Amino acid sequence: MSDEEDEPPLLHAFMGYGIELEYMIVDRARLSVLPLADVLLRESPGGEGNEVRRGRMGWSNELVMHVIEIKNLRPSVSLSMLPDVFQAEVREINRLLEPRGARLMPGAMHPWMDPRSETQLWPHDNEDIYRAYDRIFDSKSHGWANLQSMHVNLPFAGDDEFARLHAAVRLVLPILPALAASSPIADGKPTGFADYRMHVYSSNADAIPSIAGMIVPETVTSKRAYEQRILAPMYKDIAPYDTDGVLKHEWLNSRGAIARFERNAIEIRVLDTQECPRADLAIAAVTVDAIRRLYRAGGPDLAEQQEMSTAALAAILQACIRDAEQTVIDNPAYLRLFAYPGHRCTTGELWDHLVGLMLAEDVSHAELSRVPLQAILQHGPLARRIVRALGTGAARKARAIRDVYEQLCDCLQEGKMFLP
Repeated sequence: MSDEEDEPPLLHAFMGYGIELEYMIVDRARLSVLPLADVLLRESPGGEGNEVRRGRMGWSNELVMHVIEIKNLRPSVSLSMLPDVFQAEVREINRLLEPRGARLMPGAMHPWMDPRSETQLWPHDNEDIYRAYDRIFDSKSHGWANLQSMHVNLPFAGDDEFARLHAAVRLVLPILPALAASSPIADGKPTGFADYRMHVYSSNADAIPSIAGMIVPETVTSKRAYEQRILAPMYKDIAPYDTDGVLKHEWLNSRGAIARFERNAIEIRVLDTQECPRADLAIAAVTVDAIRRLYRAGGPDLAEQQEMSTAALAAILQACIRDAEQTVIDNPAYLRLFAYPGHRCTTGELWDHLVGLMLAEDVSHAELSRVPLQAILQHGPLARRIVRALGTGAARKARAIRDVYEQLCDCLQEGKMFLP
């Protein structure tokens, strides 16, 4: 929720990429959450307060003490450069956690965490921000304390690039859970949602609806319009609860993609964390490729993109949150914008089309993404693979869940896909 102190470089669209990956710290033997983020950050080489700097990479805290974030500190000119460096950071954190009987767990939600009793908020730097969130919204719930995601930051320079990038992002955002859903389990049982993280995230700020809107952002065409239509109502609505203005910042916006004018980027927040950085970066690659295709269309297509109803896009998103790649889209106008050769398809079929376009045309992304994306398209998103691995035997359910998530921890350490 904080930005780097140095002035960010001004980059044009698709000239650089920022990736943030969030992971849970868990007990190595029992896999229950462990509130060790401050100890890890304080005792690691390069640690300063709430962050660690390691060359071009960094680690930092989040709202709760059992979550750590890994990120590239400066935009990377290519996503293909990032899987190995993120994997190296994961292994280094696990090496530092091992003497404390801890390790990192991937996935978007802890499968049996009780947020009411196990949540410990970050008590150090920026504590006033976290306490304000807790006071206004009650952070001891899944929608606040049990969420891990990948954020993809895409730069822009000026209003024209912002408008085109924002229009493209809002169209791709609803179908992202079809690739990235990884949170089917909570409270020790299947939830019925492929992406339960996004289900609980969608309602975590219901007390002040303007903060999240419909998760899919409204169409805006300039920074000024964004400030007037999205930020100003949000600041006005929260003011009676936040009299000191602690939360009056653009990151208060909880939509699935938000403008970060402080660093001239749009931040996508809808993607669940995967089992290893290779999978995360492959999903980031095809997400970026789909956005770039829409961005480059321009002209009349831009007007058609911007006219797409937010409510219609939100309906697709909510269906994807539940059914992931099995969601049916029967909106011909929406499919036409993606150059899909048909009037009706599942989101899995739409992503198969988009992945095919990318692999055929973009050599760098193809090299990065081919194997992980083909695994996802063939076997389903991680949520589908987790549920399949659990089977149907109720008698062993708790043990089965633990076994599956232990395998996921191993996948994270070893940098491999989870294919039960």
